[in-house]
This record gives sequence, structure tokens and C-alpha cells, in this order.
Amino acid sequence: MIEIGIGFIVASFFAGLLTFLAPCTLPLVPAYLGFISGVDQEALKNPETAEAARRKIFLNGLSFIVGFSLIFIVFGVLAGILGTALAPYRIWLARIGGILVILFGLFMLGFFKLPFFQTDKRIPIPKWLTLGKPSSSLFIGGTFALGWTPCVGPILGSILLLAGTSGTALAGGLMLSVFSIGLAIPFLLIALAFSKATVYIEKISKYLKAVSVVGGVFLILLGLLLATDNFGLTIQYGYELFDFINYDRLLEYL
Repeated sequence: MIEIGIGFIVASFFAGLLTFLAPCTLPLVPAYLGFISGVDQEALKNPETAEAARRKIFLNGLSFIVGFSLIFIVFGVLAGILGTALAPYRIWLARIGGILVILFGLFMLGFFKLPFFQTDKRIPIPKWLTLGKPSSSLFIGGTFALGWTPCVGPILGSILLLAGTSGTALAGGLMLSVFSIGLAIPFLLIALAFSKATVYIEKISKYLKAVSVVGGVFLILLGLLLATDNFGLTIQYGYELFDFINYDRLLEYL
């Protein structure tokens, strides 16, 4: 059984959702989907090609999601392995990690700047890739996970620090799987309703700065729980909150 509490699961999912809703992620999703699928607006407007275009967007979007999820899960497994190796120093690891997470939260709130997260580190897309092919979108999804530093960095770094305190490689992999799901679900929904989603995203973009505030507060609270070794409180409350789904029994299958 994986020794991981519901608090870790909820935190990971919420972190993935916040990453998707970040001001430097959500507004660019339609452009990303259109780019990787090679579909333009004319194809979507033409009744004869619209259905095939939407299918192409969805398939390439799905491949893109698989690509970044695989990289994130590998990160989680490595963080879990590192955490296992440093198990004798778990308390100090949690305290140092908590302080770093608090700093990430303050960064998201705009209290100071971190040069590493201010520069767009996206990896250039090789010319040999053929846009519109799911295999190419899979690769591009992996580069997204590796290179989208300004958006993914602070929240992903915080979840990796949390994964490092989770105890095992399996637990770390599970946490980053849930993180990927939180990021992937809304991404896939936009791929399914591409034309309509583009209009709605333009309308809500002006409110996305509030997401950074929510994300910053979330990371500060997460950091405080880690630094004070009180993350177990979320596990206790999580068991009480989700008792109706028989959480213990579900974990027996993992």
C-alpha cells in the first residue's frame, strides 16, 4: 500500500489546476492546441472540414497531455526516490522544503522576483517534427513539462518538494500523476470544445491574476504545514471529510 494521505492527493490536484489557470498558461492554450494540431480557424468554420478538424485538435491535445504527464510522473518518482534516500533527515527535509515553498508563494504574490522563473525557458521545437501528428504532439508535451519554467516552476517545485517528503517513489509518482490530472482535465475540455472555449477564455482572462494570488496563498499555507511538520493535520481532516468513499479500502488496491 502507498503511504500517502488524502491531503497530499488534494494538494497535488489543486496545484495542477492552479497551474492550468495561471495567467501565462490558460490564455495560450487555444493557440497551443491550434499550433500542435496544425488546424486553423478556416478549417473549423468550414462545415465540410470542421468535424475532422475538431477530431484532430482533440487527438493532438490528448497526446500533448500524455507527453507532459509522463515527464511530470518521472519527476515525481525521482523526488520520491530522493526522499527515501534522505529518510533519516525527513524532518529537516520537510522544514527546508516548507521554507522554499513559502518563498515560492511569496514570489507568486509578487513580493520579489526570482530571475530563473522570470525567463521563458521553453525548449525550441525541432524542425523534424510534423505538426498535426499525435507523435509530434507527444514530444511537444514533454518539452512543455521541461521548459515552461515561469508558469510551472513555482507550483511544480512545491509539489516535488512535497513528493520528496512522501516517503517512496510510488507515492511521488502518484502525487505527480494527480498533479497531471489536475492540469490535464481542463486542457482536455478545451480541446473538446475548442471553438466555444476560445471565446470564453478571452472573457475570463482579465480575472486570471486572482489565480496567482490564490496560488500564492495556497503555497504559503502548504509551506507552513510542511515547515512546522503539521501536514498530518490535512491527512486527519481528509479522512474525516472523505470517509464516505471508504478511502482506506481504495488505498488497499494501490
